[in-house]
Amino acid sequence: MSGTGPEEAEDATFVRPFILTGGRAQPAQADLRLETLVLAVGPADEPLAFETQQIVAVCAEPTTVAEVADAVGVPLGVAKVLISDLIVTGHLTCQQPAELPLHTLERIRDHVRAL
Repeated sequence: MSGTGPEEAEDATFVRPFILTGGRAQPAQADLRLETLVLAVGPADEPLAFETQQIVAVCAEPTTVAEVADAVGVPLGVAKVLISDLIVTGHLTCQQPAELPLHTLERIRDHVRAL
């Protein structure tokens, strides 16, 4: 019996992460961290691929790299590569936040331990 179940339909629409990054695993901008803030510089002059359009739209306001990955629905490594490409082409700008305060680090540690 040759039916198309939900799993087969999902597989047909799934785009492999390495396709989105052109096979690259390392971002052009190596200093992107989870908490790096990215901001769209302005509207794109040329049409962008779907995922990069989404990233620019999400970054209309300062957004962390981790939040961009979540909003676009791609793995963090893919988001870093795409974001760094957009920074290099001048579509995004990034700002590294100052060192995290001790109480924030302690909260992160406590949340990780709770997992």
